[in-house]
Amino acid sequence: MADVGSRRELDLGAGRVVQGPHVLRADISPEVRPDVVLDATRGLPFPRAIFTRVYCMDLVEHLEDVPRFMAEVHRVLVPGGTVLITTPHFSCANAHTDPTHRHQFGWRSFDYFTADHQLRYYSAARFRIARRVLRFHGGLLDAAIRRMANRWPGWYEHRLAWVFPAWYLEVELAAE
Repeated sequence: MADVGSRRELDLGAGRVVQGPHVLRADISPEVRPDVVLDATRGLPFPRAIFTRVYCMDLVEHLEDVPRFMAEVHRVLVPGGTVLITTPHFSCANAHTDPTHRHQFGWRSFDYFTADHQLRYYSAARFRIARRVLRFHGGLLDAAIRRMANRWPGWYEHRLAWVFPAWYLEVELAAE
């Protein structure tokens, strides 16, 4: 088990980002000098229910087995603890450009980990979606598209995503 000390927040795939002394930085690359070097695909070397918050910025799209990873995140979160996930939206060119990306995600991708989803049997991990937003680059047109896309995400993804691509999907999930 990795020593977390008094830190109760975890940044998985932290890279060179330092969020503060209260956050344990974990990354697969020793070159970015994380607090813990780990491969998230092999499980998380932390005790059950130890973190109040987990950050996964630009990580899940690289993982082979997302349901297994989400179960591990759920295991290390305290009940009610949150995980913040950012990942390129499927309509973003970056989602398809990086050869290490294994998955692309859309608005409903993380619904599979909620109690009321019809295909919830893929994982025993249960979360509640606390917040979800599509992010765009910027500019006046993007501001208008952003408001519309976040109000009617299904319509946006089916009709406009390839014309006005989103940049990121940001999802905050609370462990149940």
